[in-house]
Amino acid sequence: MASVTIAGYRGRQITVQTGLFIDNQFVPSIDGKTLDVENPSAGKLLATVSAAQKEDIDRAVSSSKKAYESWKTTSPSARSQLILKLADLVEQHTEDLASIQALEAGTLYTESVDFHVPSSVKALRYFAGWTDKLDGLSLNIPQGLSYTVRLPVGVCGAIIPWNTFLIGFWKIAAAIGAGNVVVIKTAEVAPLWAQKLAELIVEAGFPPGVINITTGLGTVAGQYLAEHHDVRKIAFTGSVRVGREILAASSKSNLKKVSLELGGKSPTIIFADADLNNALYWASLGITMGSGQICASGSRIYVQDSIYDKFVEEFAARLRDGIHGDPLLPETTKGAAVSQSQADKVMNYIKQGKESGAKLVCGGEMLPGPGYFIANTIFSDVPQQATIMQEEIFGPVASIARFHTEEEVIAKANDSPYGLSSAVFTTNINTALRVSQGIEAGTVGVNAWGLANPNVPFGGVKQSGFGRDCGQAALEEWTKIVYSSAKNR
Repeated sequence: MASVTIAGYRGRQITVQTGLFIDNQFVPSIDGKTLDVENPSAGKLLATVSAAQKEDIDRAVSSSKKAYESWKTTSPSARSQLILKLADLVEQHTEDLASIQALEAGTLYTESVDFHVPSSVKALRYFAGWTDKLDGLSLNIPQGLSYTVRLPVGVCGAIIPWNTFLIGFWKIAAAIGAGNVVVIKTAEVAPLWAQKLAELIVEAGFPPGVINITTGLGTVAGQYLAEHHDVRKIAFTGSVRVGREILAASSKSNLKKVSLELGGKSPTIIFADADLNNALYWASLGITMGSGQICASGSRIYVQDSIYDKFVEEFAARLRDGIHGDPLLPETTKGAAVSQSQADKVMNYIKQGKESGAKLVCGGEMLPGPGYFIANTIFSDVPQQATIMQEEIFGPVASIARFHTEEEVIAKANDSPYGLSSAVFTTNINTALRVSQGIEAGTVGVNAWGLANPNVPFGGVKQSGFGRDCGQAALEEWTKIVYSSAKNR
C-alpha cells in the first residue's frame, strides 16, 4: 500500500501509510477513491489518503465482529498489557505524532508535545488499569439473590474530530479497555495521526480487527458507520448539526448506544476579588489554545464591572502580538485555522461582531503570509444576544461583557443552548461553590480553565450532548449491565 513521507520537527522524515487500516493491514478503498489532506499553515497539499466507502466500512465492521469473538474472552491482564505497550510506543513516538498534528491540523508542535501527546499516553495507562475492575453488584431479593455483571458492548464505532487526537485516544482507550473492539473514522481534514497510530497498534501486538481505522468523508463513511446494524455503540465528538445526524442515523437499524460530545460556548466568569494575573493567564489560554478551535474554548468572558476596564486592557496586551507561522518552530505562538472554509467561517463571525455594536479591541483580520491565520480577536461590551456571544465560532475570538452581581452573571452564563465547560475565578470559596453549582455545564473549573484529566469525566449538558469521556463514568458508555437472579428453595 502507498505511503507518504513528510518533514516533521527539525526536518525529521516521517513515513505515513495512506491506506485504510483493516485487519492490521493497510489496504486501498475498494473503488480506489481518495481524499486530499492539506497543510493549513502553508495552504498546500500534505498527503492523499484512501477514502472509505460503504463497502469498506462493511469490511472494517466485519473484521471487528470476527475479532470480538476472541477479544471478549481475552483476560483483563492481557488486554491491560497490550494497552500499556501501546502507551509506551505512543510516548516513544511523541515527536512524530506531534509533528503530524502540527502539519495537518495547524496545532503548535510545542502544544502537542507538552499536552496532547502526554495526555493521550495518560489516558491509555488509565484505562489499562480498569480492565480488571469492571465489577458488578450482589443484590438481595426476597427469598433469593441477584448479581449484576458489567460486559462489553461489542463492535463499537468512534467518529473523531480534527482539532485534537487526544479525543481519539480517550475513546480508543476506554473502548478496548472495557473489552470492546472498535472501528475508528478519523476526521477528513486530519487523519494522518491515526495512520501512524495504526503502525504502533501492530507493533504493540494487538490482534487483527480489535482496532480498525478508516479515513473518509463524514457524509459517507461516518454516516454509514453510525447506521451499521452490526455496530452496537457509536461515539461522536463534533458539531451539534452533525451530532443530530449521527443520532438519527444510529436509530435506523438497531437503536445502538450513542454518546455525543458536541459544541460549546463556554463562559469564563471573573469576579473582582480574583487573582487578576491568574485569571488573565487562564482566560488567554482558554481562547488561544488550538487557535480557539476547541469545544471547551472559553469564548464568553464575563468580568465584574469594578475590574472590567483593567482586565480588557491587560487581556488585549497578552493577545495582541501572537507570532504566527510554521507550527513546528518553537518561536511560533499562534497556529492556523484548519482550513480555508474554517477561516472563512470565523471571519464571517468577526464581521457580524463588528456590526453588533460591540467594540473591536484588537485583531479582526487575516494575517499575512501563506496559510489560514486569523489574528487573536477581542470584542468588548458585547450584547448578550449578539451572534458572537451566542454561537460557537471555533476560532480565536473572545467576546467580553461586564456584570455586577453574582445572580446576574449566573443567568448570563446559562443563557445559552450549550453547556459543555466553564470557569470561575474568585478567591471566595463560597462564591466558587455557589456559582459552580448554579452554572449549567458539564465541567466547571475554579481559578483555572480546561484541566482535562483521564480520571475526570468530560462531557456536556443541553445541546453540548450527553455521555462522558474519561473517568469511571466513561466505562458506563462502553459497557452493558446484565443480571442473574436465583431464588432460595
